[in-house]
Amino acid sequence: MTTQEEQTRSGLRFPTGFTFGAATSAYQIEGAVAEDGRGTSIWDTFARTPGKILNGHNADVANDHYHRFREDVAIMADLGLTAYRFSVSWPRIQPTGSGKVNQKGLDFYKRLTDELRAHDIDPWLTLYHWDLPQELEDKGGWPNRDIAYCFADYAATVHEAMKDHVHTFSTVNEPWCAAFLGYASGEHAPGRREPENAIRGAHHLNLAHGLAVQAMGARRVGGCVNLYAISPETDSPEDLDAARRIDGLQNRFFLDALLLGRYPEDVLADVPGDTDFIQPGDLKIINAPIDVLLVNYYSRFTVSGAPGGRQSAAAAPTDAGSPWVGSEHVSFANGGRPVTAMGWEIDEGGLVEVLTRVARDYPPIAMVVSENGAAFDDVIEDGRVHDGQRQAYVEAHLGACKAAIEAGVPLEGYFAWSLMDNFEWAWGYGKRFGLVHVDFDTQERLLKDSALWYSEIIRQNRTHEPTDS
Repeated sequence: MTTQEEQTRSGLRFPTGFTFGAATSAYQIEGAVAEDGRGTSIWDTFARTPGKILNGHNADVANDHYHRFREDVAIMADLGLTAYRFSVSWPRIQPTGSGKVNQKGLDFYKRLTDELRAHDIDPWLTLYHWDLPQELEDKGGWPNRDIAYCFADYAATVHEAMKDHVHTFSTVNEPWCAAFLGYASGEHAPGRREPENAIRGAHHLNLAHGLAVQAMGARRVGGCVNLYAISPETDSPEDLDAARRIDGLQNRFFLDALLLGRYPEDVLADVPGDTDFIQPGDLKIINAPIDVLLVNYYSRFTVSGAPGGRQSAAAAPTDAGSPWVGSEHVSFANGGRPVTAMGWEIDEGGLVEVLTRVARDYPPIAMVVSENGAAFDDVIEDGRVHDGQRQAYVEAHLGACKAAIEAGVPLEGYFAWSLMDNFEWAWGYGKRFGLVHVDFDTQERLLKDSALWYSEIIRQNRTHEPTDS
């Protein structure tokens, strides 16, 4: 038995066919931002704006995945991944966000998915992970309803080109972030601080999801939400109301729309301005049937409505406003749990909580954990990265997945975030989430201990008879 086998606990056994994957996004790893006809995205513009990205970093090269994808797929194969979740760069497919299609962009994703399939790795394609073409932002961005229809056209184009290469498509990754970090707090591209427009943007992102589902008619299509377990700091009325508000804007605004075809009345009452942007028939479109719900989970929020607390849960490296539209007074406390390098509390129990909640409160839907991971301050010592904290984090959350399945949740897979260190948005290259270490000067990849551990878990589940529960 190898040292890694000896160190790997064997209790994490999952049902036959459980997906073990890892995830990335186009802008964070691809680089090649000006090659083969790719247009400019809002993140290209944002990264070139002084003071927006820590240390003035940008993703012009990032992981150079555009040129090194075969090397990266070989790493995935060595790890034994059964699936890889990636996103398509909208400006690489439609440089202006509409109209003429850039065939070279589509050809890149065909090469990538062909390489994945050649190694028996199932490609999971996400249509949008925040890299809106700049020309669409110039037309108003997501607060402009027309952008949702542009997205549907883009979705249909990608689906038609990739339907023979990809089994599972998903639409918008974490619409909460795109709307509220992009248009309310301003800490993400495009960097606007317009709370009422953030609500409009959130609705139009939901609408874009529904229109895309209709436009694709895919064999298997899903929506993606980032969910948090929410706890009041105390049982005071102010704290209970704060928990209701944050749960409403973070979780229920998206879950209720996608799975029930309605918005929570209390959330609409919390936010400023009117809601005339919600047109008749919109929620029926948003509620278009999907096959799988992708759940991204990282942490728990502990909140208070009492005055004088910390005003945002976001760990922004630069000055930012509040993303909590209509609830800017809510503060976020540390619940006494250990934290990651992002300052995010580690709480695997919260993952069980959100998964069982969806299974209990919403119509039956297959689920996967589509992102889960942690940043820590990794150090190379003697040619290795001994990231025991990350390994423990992934192990605990895989254990939570197993507990959820045992509780009856129809959970079909887990994707670690991230396959490799990458451009971490406003943090630039200052935070590392990867299972694989990347030297951004040399582009050398190095498997961390957590990657070797995860690989052994996958091997054990593929070579031993799993449970059926």
